Amino acid sequence: MAATSLLSLPSLRLTHRLLVPASSSAPASRSQFQTLAAKKAAVATGTGEGGGGGRGAGGGLLSVLDRAMADEEEYRRARAQVHRKGVEVEGYAIEGVSVGGHETCVTVPSLNVAFDIGRGPLFAVSQDYLFITHAHLDHIGGLPMYIATRGLYNLKPPVVFVPPCIKDDVEDLLQIHRRMSQVDLKVELVALDLGETFEIRNDLVARPFETHHAIPSQGYVIYSVRRKLKKQYAHLKGNQIMKMKQSGAEITDTILYPEVAFTGDTKSDFILDPRNADALRAKVLITEATFLDDQIDVDHAREHGHMHLSEIMEHSQWFRNKAIVLTHFSNRYSLEDIRQAVSKLQSKLSSKVVALTEGFKSDYRYGATFRIFACGNDEYVRFIRLGACSREGEIAH
Repeated sequence: MAATSLLSLPSLRLTHRLLVPASSSAPASRSQFQTLAAKKAAVATGTGEGGGGGRGAGGGLLSVLDRAMADEEEYRRARAQVHRKGVEVEGYAIEGVSVGGHETCVTVPSLNVAFDIGRGPLFAVSQDYLFITHAHLDHIGGLPMYIATRGLYNLKPPVVFVPPCIKDDVEDLLQIHRRMSQVDLKVELVALDLGETFEIRNDLVARPFETHHAIPSQGYVIYSVRRKLKKQYAHLKGNQIMKMKQSGAEITDTILYPEVAFTGDTKSDFILDPRNADALRAKVLITEATFLDDQIDVDHAREHGHMHLSEIMEHSQWFRNKAIVLTHFSNRYSLEDIRQAVSKLQSKLSSKVVALTEGFKSDYRYGATFRIFACGNDEYVRFIRLGACSREGEIAH
């Protein structure tokens, strides 16, 4: 399943029915706003046709319109964020939705894997391998639907990995659904424990690592498998290496390179665990940042088994990843809140941090409006934002 490229988003152009023709380009629109403001300023100050004194209200109008155009540009950026379906980092397209307490499901299509299953979103159905981090419903609730939908599409039974401590309960859950729906939910359920390795394909393996949530949990690292010539044979020429290989000699070492790590829900304790070094040096780390601001402190985050953004900043020196994808933000935040929070991390972690924002709303979700009203002998145009509904006298586009 191809992820939507951030570079292919269609541009969003707003049409102002009141002052700007629909065919105007963005630069032309700005020019017409400023021209209108300048004409009104000239009339108000008496410097236009007819001369005479005035009260100098035009400058105020110009500043209002300048602010309106700046706000509109911010609105354009916010709407572009709304349409984002995923991120592209270090050669990996990552698609998914992760809203704290509501649902989490993240896929890496090029690896054919999904992490957690949320409410069973359709975009995850094509992934053959599913890794469950823990048993909270917003992470595992869609499992029966995921399996059933694959059967509906005649896809092969998926391989689902779970922490060993919940395997029996998951089997019981699926058996209940089989009885209720009279559908044969075909699945290979694998209890993958810490220290164990599962071969996804001949060049890809998976290993779990320990995380620290309110209930038993674990993260996963996906490794690429590469062969490297042993050091003792580095001096040999190509034909000599070929002869040794043909003789059956083992001339290479198998090297595992951590490509993608997924933590699921966790406290920051996983960062300081030396056994989790591979997660912190994986090319891409997908981790949570449930709380972003001072309204919720670190103690509250830890009490509920989550991380606060300030903890990521505090431990920034331990992250050797080339890219970090933040997920699981509380739904109390807007797109703008998330974007501002991520910008705070840039000084600590260069530009390697991006946010998965599918499912979050923009503060500017209702679009822009203009109102014309009389104030003495002067006419102003005020740029405002709509709330839940239009007010009398406002003209929305």
